[in-house]
Amino acid sequence: MRQLLLSAALCAAFSGIAFAPLKAQDFSPVVYVNNSVVTRYEIQQRARFMAVLNAPEQGEAMAEKLLIEDRLRLEAARQIGVEVSDVGLEEGLAEFAGRAGMSTGQFIQALEGSGVDRQAYRDFVKAGVAWREVVRQRIAPAVSVSDAEVDQAMKRIIETPIVTSVLLSELIIPAPQGQERAAMERAENIAATARSEGAFAEAARRYSATPTAGRGGRLDWMTVENMPPSLRGIVLGLKPGQMTPPLTVPGAVVLFYMRDTRGQMRPGASEQMLDYLAVTYATLPEAQSVAAQARSCGDLYTFAKDLPDAQVRQQTASQGAIPGDIGVLLASLDENEATVFNRGNAAEVVMLCDRTPALLTGLDGGPVPTATTDSDGATAEADANALPERAAVRDQIFNRKIGQAADAFLAEQRADAVIRRR
Repeated sequence: MRQLLLSAALCAAFSGIAFAPLKAQDFSPVVYVNNSVVTRYEIQQRARFMAVLNAPEQGEAMAEKLLIEDRLRLEAARQIGVEVSDVGLEEGLAEFAGRAGMSTGQFIQALEGSGVDRQAYRDFVKAGVAWREVVRQRIAPAVSVSDAEVDQAMKRIIETPIVTSVLLSELIIPAPQGQERAAMERAENIAATARSEGAFAEAARRYSATPTAGRGGRLDWMTVENMPPSLRGIVLGLKPGQMTPPLTVPGAVVLFYMRDTRGQMRPGASEQMLDYLAVTYATLPEAQSVAAQARSCGDLYTFAKDLPDAQVRQQTASQGAIPGDIGVLLASLDENEATVFNRGNAAEVVMLCDRTPALLTGLDGGPVPTATTDSDGATAEADANALPERAAVRDQIFNRKIGQAADAFLAEQRADAVIRRR
């Protein structure tokens, strides 16, 4: 199993599937997109290119959809005066090839060895470079990330357990030479239709070529640290009930289904800093009246503005440093929620203003989880317990919002376009 996972990781960047040559170059139009045409040959080439890249979604229908979107991206670029220069295109080609650890020439040679014309690669990259400029000029200036959004994201990171073990099911479809396409199509069909653990198990019993097939592909608990780093990212991107896209390994196509996960909180994640306001009143009815009216710590402070300073106390402290009687009250309160503590000769209104993970308090951000190099020159893995910097989290939020805005803009372009099939 460990060797299989390693093989899947090594093949993730470039599948190396050997394809039979296309029977004929059919340049007949298939789809008209405004004033542009998408040909049958382009669709075949894009489908083959996606298969070589081991894209999550493949097939000619998906290739046609992506080519239509590329036409819309290029048209959106032309509308704002963006043209991809030869230099810009070459830089884009080199950047994409570099992700597979290759030069542009090496990457093109590998593609052509799998039956992908270099022009299909150039068209793909050109649309991407043009769209990147559209996003930079038209979409990015309207997107911003507030400090409050970063704070909430940091809290979610701290409050989310770190996955340490996974419970997977496997399905391994043999793909002997000459039958790679059929194996991939079967895996794609399973990925599209097996939406539950039971359905995946039934498919594994029917198609999987491993000893686990008899038990529906079910594997035992596996420690995340034992997985190859490149596959670890794919698996950790799944939630229970989700499946990987088909992964190609020599002689097979592999699917994994996430049944469950185990995790643990990072050190110090449960410790909190509490900001609260306590106001003492002479009588219980007076305190109860104020508590009923105040909707926030700002309101409560306004009600107490005429009281002596000794009767108004705002404090920020860790849970362990708060007096026991107040600490018990705060434990049950939400932010801006108040309660009344009867002290006999007086009454105290206690309101929780803020509840913040102690790991964030007083920090611009936690330690950055970066890889380090040991004395032998090997790259060590980042500390799994480390927090990302606020700047990194802000960038993640920004990029996510940019992506959502770009998808919405592209959907508008498609809605406004004249698209017809031949």
